[in-house]
Amino acid sequence: MNTSTVSPVVDLIARARSAQRVLDAYTQQQVDLLTQAVAWAILEPSRNRVLAELAVADTGLGDVEDKVKKNYRKTLGLVRDLNAAKTVGLIAHNPETGVSEYARPVGVVAAITPSTNPGATPINKILNALKGRNAIIVAPSPKGQSTCARLLEFVHAQLDLLGAPRDLVQCLPAPITKEATQELMRLADLVVATGSQANIRAAYASGTPAFGVGAGNVTVIVDEHADLASAAQKILVSKTFDNATSCSSENGLILIDSVYDAGIKALEAVGGVMLDAADKQRLQAIMFQNGKLTATLTAQSASYIAKKVGLLHPKAKDAKFLMVEETGYGPSAPFSGEKLSPVLTVWRASDFKQAKELLAHIYSYQGAGHSVGLHTAAKGEILEDRAAQLAQELPVARVIVNQAHAIATGGSFDNGLPFSLSMGCGTWGKNNFSENMNYRHYLNISRIVRVIPEKLPKLEDLLEHYFHRFPK
Repeated sequence: MNTSTVSPVVDLIARARSAQRVLDAYTQQQVDLLTQAVAWAILEPSRNRVLAELAVADTGLGDVEDKVKKNYRKTLGLVRDLNAAKTVGLIAHNPETGVSEYARPVGVVAAITPSTNPGATPINKILNALKGRNAIIVAPSPKGQSTCARLLEFVHAQLDLLGAPRDLVQCLPAPITKEATQELMRLADLVVATGSQANIRAAYASGTPAFGVGAGNVTVIVDEHADLASAAQKILVSKTFDNATSCSSENGLILIDSVYDAGIKALEAVGGVMLDAADKQRLQAIMFQNGKLTATLTAQSASYIAKKVGLLHPKAKDAKFLMVEETGYGPSAPFSGEKLSPVLTVWRASDFKQAKELLAHIYSYQGAGHSVGLHTAAKGEILEDRAAQLAQELPVARVIVNQAHAIATGGSFDNGLPFSLSMGCGTWGKNNFSENMNYRHYLNISRIVRVIPEKLPKLEDLLEHYFHRFPK
């Protein structure tokens, strides 16, 4: 074959497969050392800062200091999770069923990553892939390509320390094209996609097994029992972190009527600014075009937005986040959708029941499957009942209780979710999984099935309740 006719993507795949065969022979101890070494590529403070600064400079999205924190905390938490995981050889055995499970690689992973997190998301996928003894090729967004390339320089330096093949971790070369990304997805063994819904649909249509994420549009309820000051502080932290680049950042807030005025005051006390109808219209004209979110204000600070839009509120230029009141939902009320900026939509509900109904309507427009937040100081049965109602009645994969949503949803050191930057949204969000994407999604599992003593059930026992009601 004339190698000059081979596409760059085909060459990347061939090199990845060769490198993966080397990794396939690693012991658990070797794999663990490998993932720890690669994690240091971004955990090392000077490298972390270089990547954060490059990400903001080249994408124009987010905040450098917050990206430094995100790169560190998300990777630190992931390493904690991976250190506790077994991914080589026998990983489970059940003497009662006689079934043993062995972890196997999936092969070559194609990782589709967004411009909003061009450092944190790729390293998350890289570490999960390597932990499963896979090779990985990252397809970054065009804006994020420079950050990904620099990250890979750091990763390759760490691979060199261990004598591991550099081709275990590769990146599509610039310029990033839709055609190259599609070819990569088609030729890989598994696609893990995070980003726009267009990218997710392309991953599903690639013909390769794929994990994708759903659209965000997180809405939280502040009920009549809430500690309003505490809730406002958590919302501030979440809504402003990295200029709301996270799909887990609050887009909407529903305040119960009896605490509505006090809740707004609490939000204003931490730096929120409520816009009047005229300023809301000015913001809408720039933020949305033909009812669809534009990229003009995405992941920008509230002060930038105020200046860009020409808001007249005297405090807007110093706001930490902006608020708009809303009564409707759907295409006629564009602020009821995702905004990816420090802009918070606020609704009023007469009680918790109406808040749930409103949430269901909002998610029927955007955000189904992702997550919902609840701020309440209620204890015992009231707390558990309300959280359970949200989990059982709304189309959500996660119910985040009394936490800063964007910090908590992707795993935190004070909750039990796996650390991840990719959240499955179940069939509600057109996904085939509803948990945080983690290392297990990068594994095949082989099972040994043994003969055990036969336990033949009696029909009468299995259908006891049916026969009791409808005797034979």
